[in-house]
Amino acid sequence: MSRLLGAGFSRLKKSKCFWGFMIFMFLFGGYLRIAEFYNQERYDVPIPLDSGFFTYVTVIGILLSAFISLFIGTEYNDGTIRNKLVIGHTRVSIYLSNLIVCLTAGLLMCLSFLCASLLIGIPLLSPFSIETRDIVVMVLVSFMMSFAFTGLLTLTAMICQSRAVTAVINILAVFFLLLVSITIMSGLNQPEVWESYSYTDDYGNEITVPAEPNPDYPRGALRDIMEFCNDFLPSGQVMQLSMMSVNEPALLSLYSAGILLVSTGVGIFIFRKENIK
Repeated sequence: MSRLLGAGFSRLKKSKCFWGFMIFMFLFGGYLRIAEFYNQERYDVPIPLDSGFFTYVTVIGILLSAFISLFIGTEYNDGTIRNKLVIGHTRVSIYLSNLIVCLTAGLLMCLSFLCASLLIGIPLLSPFSIETRDIVVMVLVSFMMSFAFTGLLTLTAMICQSRAVTAVINILAVFFLLLVSITIMSGLNQPEVWESYSYTDDYGNEITVPAEPNPDYPRGALRDIMEFCNDFLPSGQVMQLSMMSVNEPALLSLYSAGILLVSTGVGIFIFRKENIK
Protein backbone atom coordinates (compact mmCIF):
# COMPACT_ATOMS: atom_id res chain seq x y z
CA MET A 1 0.00 0.00 0.00
CA SER A 2 2.78 2.43 0.89
CA ARG A 3 4.51 1.80 -2.44
CA LEU A 4 1.25 2.35 -4.30
CA LEU A 5 0.71 5.63 -2.46
CA GLY A 6 4.28 6.71 -3.18
CA ALA A 7 3.82 6.00 -6.88
CA GLY A 8 0.44 7.72 -6.88
CA PHE A 9 1.70 10.92 -5.25
CA SER A 10 4.71 10.88 -7.57
CA ARG A 11 2.32 10.83 -10.53
CA LEU A 12 0.29 13.59 -8.91
CA LYS A 13 3.35 15.82 -8.59
CA LYS A 14 4.07 15.34 -12.28
CA SER A 15 0.45 15.74 -13.43
CA LYS A 16 -0.01 18.78 -15.68
CA CYS A 17 -3.76 18.53 -15.22
CA PHE A 18 -3.43 18.73 -11.44
CA TRP A 19 -1.07 21.70 -11.50
CA GLY A 20 -3.21 23.41 -14.11
CA PHE A 21 -6.25 23.16 -11.84
CA MET A 22 -4.18 24.28 -8.84
CA ILE A 23 -3.05 27.39 -10.72
CA PHE A 24 -6.59 28.01 -11.94
CA MET A 25 -8.00 27.88 -8.40
CA PHE A 26 -5.29 30.22 -7.10
CA LEU A 27 -5.84 32.73 -9.89
CA PHE A 28 -9.62 32.39 -9.53
CA GLY A 29 -9.44 33.18 -5.81
CA GLY A 30 -7.11 36.13 -6.39
CA TYR A 31 -9.20 37.53 -9.25
CA LEU A 32 -12.38 37.53 -7.15
CA ARG A 33 -10.63 39.41 -4.36
CA ILE A 34 -9.25 42.05 -6.73
CA ALA A 35 -12.69 42.44 -8.34
CA GLU A 36 -14.31 42.89 -4.92
CA PHE A 37 -11.66 45.46 -3.96
CA TYR A 38 -12.41 47.36 -7.18
CA ASN A 39 -16.12 47.42 -6.32
CA GLN A 40 -15.32 48.46 -2.75
CA GLU A 41 -13.33 51.45 -3.97
CA ARG A 42 -15.74 52.32 -6.77
CA TYR A 43 -18.89 52.38 -4.64
CA ASP A 44 -17.19 53.30 -1.35
CA VAL A 45 -18.90 50.39 0.40
CA PRO A 46 -16.88 48.07 2.67
CA ILE A 47 -16.88 44.46 1.45
CA PRO A 48 -16.16 41.84 4.13
CA LEU A 49 -13.63 39.09 3.61
CA ASP A 50 -16.34 36.41 3.70
CA SER A 51 -17.99 37.81 0.57
CA GLY A 52 -17.41 35.20 -2.13
CA PHE A 53 -15.16 33.24 0.21
CA PHE A 54 -16.86 29.95 -0.69
CA THR A 55 -17.14 30.47 -4.44
CA TYR A 56 -14.70 27.58 -4.96
CA VAL A 57 -17.36 25.06 -3.95
CA THR A 58 -19.28 25.84 -7.15
CA VAL A 59 -16.43 24.62 -9.36
CA ILE A 60 -14.58 21.99 -7.33
CA GLY A 61 -16.96 19.20 -8.38
CA ILE A 62 -16.47 20.02 -12.06
CA LEU A 63 -12.68 20.16 -11.70
CA LEU A 64 -12.62 16.88 -9.81
CA SER A 65 -14.77 15.17 -12.43
CA ALA A 66 -12.23 16.08 -15.12
CA PHE A 67 -9.12 15.41 -13.02
CA ILE A 68 -10.18 12.04 -11.59
CA SER A 69 -11.37 10.79 -14.98
CA LEU A 70 -8.03 11.66 -16.58
CA PHE A 71 -5.83 10.62 -13.65
CA ILE A 72 -7.34 7.16 -13.14
CA GLY A 73 -8.28 6.70 -16.80
CA THR A 74 -4.63 7.08 -17.76
CA GLU A 75 -3.78 4.10 -15.56
CA TYR A 76 -6.17 1.95 -17.57
CA ASN A 77 -4.97 3.32 -20.91
CA ASP A 78 -1.30 2.72 -20.02
CA GLY A 79 -1.96 -0.72 -18.52
CA THR A 80 -0.68 0.45 -15.13
CA ILE A 81 -3.50 -1.14 -13.14
CA ARG A 82 -2.98 -4.49 -14.86
CA ASN A 83 0.75 -4.31 -14.14
CA LYS A 84 0.05 -3.55 -10.47
CA LEU A 85 -2.07 -6.70 -10.27
CA VAL A 86 0.61 -8.78 -11.99
CA ILE A 87 3.29 -7.83 -9.46
CA GLY A 88 1.03 -8.80 -6.55
CA HIS A 89 -0.84 -5.72 -5.35
CA THR A 90 -4.39 -6.42 -4.20
CA ARG A 91 -7.37 -4.77 -5.85
CA VAL A 92 -8.44 -3.24 -2.55
CA SER A 93 -5.08 -1.54 -2.06
CA ILE A 94 -5.07 -0.30 -5.67
CA TYR A 95 -8.55 1.19 -5.27
CA LEU A 96 -7.81 2.80 -1.91
CA SER A 97 -4.47 4.23 -3.01
CA ASN A 98 -6.08 5.94 -6.01
CA LEU A 99 -8.90 7.21 -3.81
CA ILE A 100 -6.47 8.68 -1.24
CA VAL A 101 -4.45 10.44 -3.94
CA CYS A 102 -7.62 11.90 -5.49
CA LEU A 103 -8.92 13.00 -2.07
CA THR A 104 -5.63 14.79 -1.48
CA ALA A 105 -5.77 16.44 -4.90
CA GLY A 106 -9.27 17.78 -4.28
CA LEU A 107 -8.28 19.09 -0.85
CA LEU A 108 -5.23 20.86 -2.27
CA MET A 109 -7.33 22.50 -4.99
CA CYS A 110 -9.68 23.91 -2.35
CA LEU A 111 -6.73 25.12 -0.28
CA SER A 112 -5.20 26.79 -3.33
CA PHE A 113 -8.29 28.97 -3.72
CA LEU A 114 -8.48 29.72 0.01
CA CYS A 115 -4.79 30.67 0.21
CA ALA A 116 -5.13 33.16 -2.65
CA SER A 117 -8.38 34.48 -1.18
CA LEU A 118 -6.77 35.14 2.19
CA LEU A 119 -3.38 36.37 0.96
CA ILE A 120 -4.93 38.96 -1.36
CA GLY A 121 -8.17 39.59 0.51
CA ILE A 122 -6.83 40.33 4.00
CA PRO A 123 -4.88 43.49 3.03
CA LEU A 124 -7.57 44.73 0.61
CA LEU A 125 -10.97 43.95 2.15
CA SER A 126 -12.76 44.41 5.46
CA PRO A 127 -12.53 41.71 8.15
CA PHE A 128 -14.94 38.78 8.28
CA SER A 129 -18.49 39.90 9.07
CA ILE A 130 -19.27 36.64 10.87
CA GLU A 131 -17.46 34.67 13.54
CA THR A 132 -14.18 33.10 12.44
CA ARG A 133 -15.33 29.87 14.07
CA ASP A 134 -18.32 29.71 11.71
CA ILE A 135 -16.02 30.25 8.73
CA VAL A 136 -13.74 27.42 9.86
CA VAL A 137 -16.71 25.08 10.35
CA MET A 138 -18.05 25.80 6.86
CA VAL A 139 -14.58 25.31 5.36
CA LEU A 140 -14.41 21.87 6.99
CA VAL A 141 -17.90 21.09 5.65
CA SER A 142 -16.69 22.08 2.17
CA PHE A 143 -13.74 19.71 2.47
CA MET A 144 -16.08 16.87 3.38
CA MET A 145 -18.31 17.84 0.46
CA SER A 146 -15.34 17.56 -1.91
CA PHE A 147 -14.54 14.13 -0.39
CA ALA A 148 -18.10 12.99 -1.19
CA PHE A 149 -17.70 14.13 -4.79
CA THR A 150 -14.33 12.34 -4.96
CA GLY A 151 -15.79 9.11 -3.64
CA LEU A 152 -18.54 9.08 -6.28
CA LEU A 153 -16.25 10.11 -9.14
CA THR A 154 -13.57 7.58 -8.17
CA LEU A 155 -16.21 4.86 -8.15
CA THR A 156 -17.04 5.60 -11.79
CA ALA A 157 -13.40 5.98 -12.83
CA MET A 158 -12.33 2.68 -11.25
CA ILE A 159 -15.09 0.52 -12.73
CA CYS A 160 -15.12 2.10 -16.21
CA GLN A 161 -11.98 1.29 -18.18
CA SER A 162 -12.48 3.87 -20.93
CA ARG A 163 -11.02 7.27 -20.06
CA ALA A 164 -13.25 9.11 -22.54
CA VAL A 165 -16.44 7.41 -21.34
CA THR A 166 -15.49 8.02 -17.71
CA ALA A 167 -14.91 11.72 -18.35
CA VAL A 168 -18.27 12.11 -20.10
CA ILE A 169 -20.16 10.25 -17.36
CA ASN A 170 -18.49 12.09 -14.49
CA ILE A 171 -18.79 15.58 -15.95
CA LEU A 172 -22.42 15.08 -16.97
CA ALA A 173 -23.21 13.57 -13.55
CA VAL A 174 -21.81 16.59 -11.70
CA PHE A 175 -23.74 19.03 -13.90
CA PHE A 176 -26.90 16.96 -13.47
CA LEU A 177 -26.54 16.97 -9.67
CA LEU A 178 -25.97 20.73 -9.68
CA LEU A 179 -29.06 21.25 -11.84
CA VAL A 180 -31.16 19.06 -9.53
CA SER A 181 -29.96 20.96 -6.47
CA ILE A 182 -30.61 24.35 -8.09
CA THR A 183 -34.17 23.20 -8.79
CA ILE A 184 -34.61 21.94 -5.22
CA MET A 185 -33.21 25.12 -3.71
CA SER A 186 -35.46 27.23 -5.92
CA GLY A 187 -38.48 25.27 -4.70
CA LEU A 188 -37.49 25.50 -1.03
CA ASN A 189 -37.02 29.26 -1.33
CA GLN A 190 -40.55 29.80 -2.62
CA PRO A 191 -42.62 32.08 -0.33
CA GLU A 192 -45.34 30.21 1.54
CA VAL A 193 -47.83 33.05 1.03
CA TRP A 194 -48.11 35.68 -1.67
CA GLU A 195 -48.44 39.01 0.13
CA SER A 196 -51.39 41.28 -0.61
CA TYR A 197 -50.81 44.14 -3.00
CA SER A 198 -52.73 47.00 -4.60
CA TYR A 199 -52.80 48.50 -8.07
CA THR A 200 -54.84 51.03 -10.02
CA ASP A 201 -56.79 49.79 -13.03
CA ASP A 202 -57.40 51.64 -16.30
CA TYR A 203 -60.41 53.47 -14.82
CA GLY A 204 -58.57 54.85 -11.83
CA ASN A 205 -60.01 52.35 -9.37
CA GLU A 206 -57.69 51.00 -6.70
CA ILE A 207 -57.78 47.22 -6.64
CA THR A 208 -56.49 45.30 -3.62
CA VAL A 209 -55.50 41.67 -4.06
CA PRO A 210 -55.59 39.81 -0.72
CA ALA A 211 -52.79 37.55 0.48
CA GLU A 212 -53.13 33.98 -0.70
CA PRO A 213 -51.21 30.70 -0.32
CA ASN A 214 -48.51 30.05 -2.90
CA PRO A 215 -49.51 26.87 -4.80
CA ASP A 216 -45.86 26.24 -5.74
CA TYR A 217 -44.70 26.15 -2.10
CA PRO A 218 -43.72 22.55 -1.21
CA ARG A 219 -45.53 21.24 1.84
CA GLY A 220 -45.65 18.13 3.99
CA ALA A 221 -43.76 15.03 2.91
CA LEU A 222 -42.63 16.65 -0.34
CA ARG A 223 -40.86 19.42 1.54
CA ASP A 224 -39.24 16.90 3.91
CA ILE A 225 -37.88 14.94 0.94
CA MET A 226 -36.59 18.10 -0.75
CA GLU A 227 -34.87 19.27 2.45
CA PHE A 228 -33.26 15.84 2.89
CA CYS A 229 -31.98 15.83 -0.71
CA ASN A 230 -30.71 19.39 -0.28
CA ASP A 231 -28.67 18.34 2.74
CA PHE A 232 -27.65 14.90 1.50
CA LEU A 233 -26.50 15.59 -2.05
CA PRO A 234 -23.01 17.10 -2.38
CA SER A 235 -24.45 19.51 -4.94
CA GLY A 236 -27.08 20.60 -2.41
CA GLN A 237 -24.30 21.34 0.03
CA VAL A 238 -22.66 23.40 -2.73
CA MET A 239 -25.76 25.58 -2.87
CA GLN A 240 -25.83 26.07 0.91
CA LEU A 241 -22.12 26.78 1.22
CA SER A 242 -22.09 29.24 -1.68
CA MET A 243 -24.85 31.22 0.06
CA MET A 244 -23.28 30.65 3.50
CA SER A 245 -26.58 29.30 4.79
CA VAL A 246 -25.39 26.11 6.46
CA ASN A 247 -27.68 25.42 9.42
CA GLU A 248 -26.55 21.91 10.38
CA PRO A 249 -22.86 21.53 9.49
CA ALA A 250 -22.40 18.32 11.48
CA LEU A 251 -25.29 16.65 9.64
CA LEU A 252 -23.95 17.70 6.24
CA SER A 253 -20.50 16.34 7.08
CA LEU A 254 -22.06 13.10 8.30
CA TYR A 255 -23.91 12.72 5.01
CA SER A 256 -20.70 13.39 3.07
CA ALA A 257 -18.80 10.82 5.11
CA GLY A 258 -21.58 8.32 4.49
CA ILE A 259 -21.47 8.93 0.72
CA LEU A 260 -17.69 8.49 0.73
CA LEU A 261 -17.82 5.24 2.70
CA VAL A 262 -20.72 3.71 0.76
CA SER A 263 -19.34 4.68 -2.65
CA THR A 264 -15.93 3.28 -1.68
CA GLY A 265 -17.47 0.02 -0.47
CA VAL A 266 -19.53 -0.35 -3.64
CA GLY A 267 -16.55 0.56 -5.82
CA ILE A 268 -14.26 -1.97 -4.17
CA PHE A 269 -16.93 -4.69 -4.45
CA ILE A 270 -17.37 -4.11 -8.19
CA PHE A 271 -13.66 -3.56 -8.88
CA ARG A 272 -12.73 -6.87 -7.22
CA LYS A 273 -14.98 -8.73 -9.68
CA GLU A 274 -14.05 -6.73 -12.76
CA ASN A 275 -12.14 -8.22 -15.67
CA ILE A 276 -9.15 -5.90 -16.18
CA LYS A 277 -8.22 -5.70 -19.84
